[in-house]
Amino acid sequence: MAYVTLYPKLILDVLSKVRYPGTGKDLVSAGMVEDDIRIDGNKVSFSLIFDKANDPFIKSVVKAAESAILTYISEDVDIKGNISVKSKQAIPAAPAKLLPGVKNIIAVFSGKGGVGKSTVTANLAVSLAKAGYRVGLLDADIFGPSMPKMFHCEEARPVLEEIDGRELIVPEEVMGVKILSIGFFVDPNDAVLWRGSMAGNALTQLIRDAHWGELDYFLIDMPPGTSDIHLTLVQTLAITGAVVVTTPQEVALADARKGISMFVGDKINVPILGLVENMSWFTPAELPQNKYYIFGRDGGKNLAEELHIPLLGQIPLVQSICESGDEGIPSAVREDSMTGIAFRELAARVIEQVDYRNEHLDPTQVVEVNHR
Repeated sequence: MAYVTLYPKLILDVLSKVRYPGTGKDLVSAGMVEDDIRIDGNKVSFSLIFDKANDPFIKSVVKAAESAILTYISEDVDIKGNISVKSKQAIPAAPAKLLPGVKNIIAVFSGKGGVGKSTVTANLAVSLAKAGYRVGLLDADIFGPSMPKMFHCEEARPVLEEIDGRELIVPEEVMGVKILSIGFFVDPNDAVLWRGSMAGNALTQLIRDAHWGELDYFLIDMPPGTSDIHLTLVQTLAITGAVVVTTPQEVALADARKGISMFVGDKINVPILGLVENMSWFTPAELPQNKYYIFGRDGGKNLAEELHIPLLGQIPLVQSICESGDEGIPSAVREDSMTGIAFRELAARVIEQVDYRNEHLDPTQVVEVNHR
């Protein structure tokens, strides 16, 4: 190349011909060229300063600066890759992931009340824990919390513990399951009269400000129906998948269909792990081989087939389930009983579906809702 004497002012003169698209000003008068121009033979290096680290014009401005030097000085100037980028304002740090120690978050929901959703959730949690998994259970049914009763811990009052400089609520642990419920913090004889935002804030606090630790499965017992609580949860947590609970009755199936539609819709997009048909038939203790289909037959099974979602299990209606719930001892504890076996098989199917979901689908994202 023809010998060209390189010096800082020559570089600045050329950079004054390059304009920043955001303002139309040249790089020099805009104060975007840092006073660190270095020249080593034909190698030139310097830094450009942008207001924000995620400025959309960074790449195009750097390329324009390189082209200007090669055009107006010499094609042999070693400039490509030698322009550093600095910013006055760093990219905001991404918010810390909630529940970083939790592998799988499962929402258990029903389209309507009275189908035994909380009973299924409690027994599923116990069955998972008995299978050796680390399990947490959040009672998100703010207006009708039932987990304290089902686990016979109504008198529990979780304590605060300082962990890593934060005061966190320590969940109760019963039968190997870590449990938190708004029922621990309110008088069980009083109705919970909260507006939607208050309920949502209380629920968020039980998630954010609790020491859940390392968990394989975090079950959320959702309120029945569809409400602000559901929206709060999908905006707060990246839910791995949802389990729907229904009875074989037509009215329950219609509401289950609506709940499934809510989760799989474009705005929420939470995978359905499968459907549990509860109270599939009644079996009296004295006639364990008999099945009486008092709520209809195979309604949940048929709905699962229609919607192409897995049928996770059919749970019989047995008097011992009700008695166990009232006594605060989930029937899954009795592993060799009819219901114990049913819930153990349900847990195995849930594990199978979670593994399949994680292998074949991308991780669920927290729902972003635009308020207009």
